[in-house]
Amino acid sequence: MLQTGNYLVPYVGSEPYFRKPPLVNWIAAASFKLTGFRTEWTARLPSALAILAVALAFVTRGRRALGTTGSLLAALIWLVNAGNMEKGRLIEIEAIYVSLTALAFIFWIAAYRAEKTGAQLWLFPAIFLGLGMLAKGPLPHLLFFYGPVIAVLWNDRKLSLLATREHGTALIIMFGMFVAWALPAFLLSDWGRVAHIWSRQYTGRVSASGFQFSSWIQNIPHGLVYFLPWLPLALLEFDQPSELRRRHYALLIGIAVPFVLVNLIPGALPRFAMPALGPASWWLGELLVHDNLRWPQWLSGKTLAPRLRNRIAVVFVVLGCIWGLAYGLIATPFLRKHEKVRQHARQIDAIVPTNIPLYAVNPKYQPYLFYVRAPLRYVSTIEQLPSDTKFFLVQGADEEEAEMTKHWSPSRAQMVLRIKDYREHEEVLFSVPSPR
Repeated sequence: MLQTGNYLVPYVGSEPYFRKPPLVNWIAAASFKLTGFRTEWTARLPSALAILAVALAFVTRGRRALGTTGSLLAALIWLVNAGNMEKGRLIEIEAIYVSLTALAFIFWIAAYRAEKTGAQLWLFPAIFLGLGMLAKGPLPHLLFFYGPVIAVLWNDRKLSLLATREHGTALIIMFGMFVAWALPAFLLSDWGRVAHIWSRQYTGRVSASGFQFSSWIQNIPHGLVYFLPWLPLALLEFDQPSELRRRHYALLIGIAVPFVLVNLIPGALPRFAMPALGPASWWLGELLVHDNLRWPQWLSGKTLAPRLRNRIAVVFVVLGCIWGLAYGLIATPFLRKHEKVRQHARQIDAIVPTNIPLYAVNPKYQPYLFYVRAPLRYVSTIEQLPSDTKFFLVQGADEEEAEMTKHWSPSRAQMVLRIKDYREHEEVLFSVPSPR
């Protein structure tokens, strides 16, 4: 995108990529542009900032509804859990997408608890949900937003808020944000191919194609792991008027039902239910703020004093920090000694000067190209290589064509490096001799 100025159609190598919308691509490109560096650090920075933004939303927007202690606990629960600590350090869709869903819910529930209506209730959630559509598409995260929203409204007998003009406007805004990108991007591309890709994205998840029972049956347990170490605290009970208990359990049901439904889809993966982390952090913060917490009878029935609750929270946060430091200082250096990607970039760097463009011919998805120092240029076929090409990379299946092409006649391209990546895919680097 930065090289071509084409921000509408995302590409992987030389091919348009329509399996996901381009919000994460835009954010990574913006990070590279603003910092002036294209590194792992600048690529992953937006994910970390998105996670932090949600924590700040908990302690600011959520303070009135949750109180100072409850909003702080919710923020800590959001920051220190297995899901966000795994995904929040990667430039993947989940960190951005899950954070946008969480922001939508926080802004909605905070406004609702403050008895706001109309645009004050729906506008900001619509913007965050619209951005979520630009991250992963128009459906999945809506389940995790509207699940708890509908449950809360149903419990309070206020489902009519969904039928208001302001909510209709919010729907137009969120879907309009997606259409504003999708329509021109699709018109500039092969509409039939794009429609086929999107159809496969959704039908492939609900079909039994490639279904593995052993993996599918672990979806819910694996999904629950993302809520550790806080998950056991969800068993706590409290003594409050029946109205407050109904509100508490209604929100829990609204979170649990989409979580279970998504994990029961045949083609689902546990990470698909990660948008539940935001509403779950709010729910647990709302639970833990009570002073009369106790364990259920089958777990001793003992009371959990506020002081002990705070100590448990501190222990969890400290353990999370220790894990993060241990991973960065101990595990990462060990993993670098056994890396499977950057070693190929180093092999190429040893051959291709940093001031000479390297052309990659239909490379598909090749992660090591990110680390190559030479300027990268992508083409779809060997015939598209310019006459002044010095180095180019082809897939193993195209090696013979690269050797036999008369594109630089009377010179012939010469193989200088053969690469077999960690997926057993083969790529071949060629050099083109200068004409005599």
